[in-house]
Amino acid sequence: MGSMEDDRIPQHPDVGTIPLQQILEALVDPVRRSIVTKLCEAAADIRCGAFDLPVSNSTATHHFRILREAGLIRQYYVGTSRMNALRRDEIDVVFPGLVDAIVTADRTSPQPA
Repeated sequence: MGSMEDDRIPQHPDVGTIPLQQILEALVDPVRRSIVTKLCEAAADIRCGAFDLPVSNSTATHHFRILREAGLIRQYYVGTSRMNALRRDEIDVVFPGLVDAIVTADRTSPQPA
C-alpha cells in the first residue's frame, strides 16, 4: 500500500516510451524551455514556487505538467513543496545531446519581448 505521500506524486512516463515529437512540442514554449534551462543550470532540484515565471500559478502548473508528461522533469514532494528535477541522465540515454542543444539554443536565442 502506498502512503499518503506517495499518492501526491504524479506518474512519470518511461523516457524510452516518449516520442521525440512530444518532447519537442513540450520545448516549443519559451516558458517551458526556461524551466528546463534553469533546472539544467541548478546545483539542486527546484521547488515550483522558486521559479520566476511570467505566468499565473495555474498556467505554471500547466507548464510543469506538460514537461512531466513529456518525460523531461520528475516531480516529488519535500514537505508541502513540489520539487522539480530534470531527468537529464535518462533523456541523454534515449536522445543523446538533446538537453545540451536545447539549453544552448535557449541561452543564445533572442528572448521574446
